[in-house]
Amino acid sequence: MNKPTNLRSLSAQLIERIVDKGESLNTALPHAQKKLSDKDSALVQEICFGVLRTLPQLEALIGKLMERPLTGKQRVLHYLLMVGLYQMLYTRIPAHAILAETVAGAEVLKRANLKGLLNGVLRQFQRRQDELLASIAEGPQRYLHPGWLLKRLQQAWPEQWQQIIEANNARPPMWLRVNRQHHTRDNWLALLAENEKTAYTDSDVPDALRLETPAPVSQLPGFEKGWVTVQDLSAQRCALLLEPQNGEQILDLCAAPGGKTTHILEIAPEAQLLAVDVDSQRLKRVNENLQRLGMQAEVKQGDGRMPQAWCENRQFDRILLDAPCSATGVIRRHPDIKWLRRDRDIAELAKLQSEILEAVWPHLKPGGTLLYATCSILPDENQMQISAFLARHSDATAQAISGAPETGLQVFPSVNGGDGFFYAKLVKKA
Repeated sequence: MNKPTNLRSLSAQLIERIVDKGESLNTALPHAQKKLSDKDSALVQEICFGVLRTLPQLEALIGKLMERPLTGKQRVLHYLLMVGLYQMLYTRIPAHAILAETVAGAEVLKRANLKGLLNGVLRQFQRRQDELLASIAEGPQRYLHPGWLLKRLQQAWPEQWQQIIEANNARPPMWLRVNRQHHTRDNWLALLAENEKTAYTDSDVPDALRLETPAPVSQLPGFEKGWVTVQDLSAQRCALLLEPQNGEQILDLCAAPGGKTTHILEIAPEAQLLAVDVDSQRLKRVNENLQRLGMQAEVKQGDGRMPQAWCENRQFDRILLDAPCSATGVIRRHPDIKWLRRDRDIAELAKLQSEILEAVWPHLKPGGTLLYATCSILPDENQMQISAFLARHSDATAQAISGAPETGLQVFPSVNGGDGFFYAKLVKKA
């Protein structure tokens, strides 16, 4: 019989790989979860997401509890301490179980000689919890964001930055998109109610529902038949703003994992759609999503900066460019972004976005529409990007969206609403 996995040591190793070695949670976590039961998988996910969400607070507490940080080969134990502290602060697991399992994790990590140290630090935190939390309550760590990002948000959005931070630090809501080819939203909502689940609608996005409590997709009526898709509210706005029509030639660029691709085809099932992404692994997800929904599209691997290589001189009626970006609008779904992204990345990403826009614009027909979208909340990637593009292109005009400036609509993440997103609608003069 296999020895049970120590979930705390596994979590500590995953967090070390992300924070110290720059691996993404999306890559590291699913690989580790393959060998775990559903229950154990859920706990490891809760711990990893939770530690990455609250990392500055946990760092500050360890700084108060220990004279010297654990470094070098002992560094993984620093993250094991974080795993223990996070559980004590944010889960309902009994303290004795947290202590026992976290300290046992040191043995699994071949650091049995430091079990006493871990035990002592965690017990000290138990005794002094209120005092320690009060001592770090007013420091910059209370925002749970790296200093460079906090500074950018405060400068860009002096009136909204605190609201943005609050949403980033919250657990994300679970939004669904009902496939209008199968059901109206209200019909599917009735099916959901039969399964004793509650959801809320959105007045502006006609196919969207927010589950009161997130649930596995296996509990969603008709998920495997393509009746419903998990997709954030703000992401659902992209296909709606694009306004695809049957019979049109449409390009979905940077399409993976395919949520927007399938939404376009739900709205315009007879459109001729080409979905392109640079990442061959992520393109598999596009094909899986198309298959689950019983849809067809042309799917190609390609670099957005070199459209000639994958579409030659083809022209499109509409282009959705979901541009590669800092992902600062989806931090609540991917808390590792805070620790993987660097300040210098923003200028590099803005340059890449500009290169893709320039390369793909000639492939838009006169009179056609290009929707530029990012899941960023930084002006360098959004309003400034579009202003610069319009200044360079006399054949481009911007359409205002929902009363926002012509340089685009910025949506901020909100606790029960959508993620942070930006949209700009560019029309090529006929």
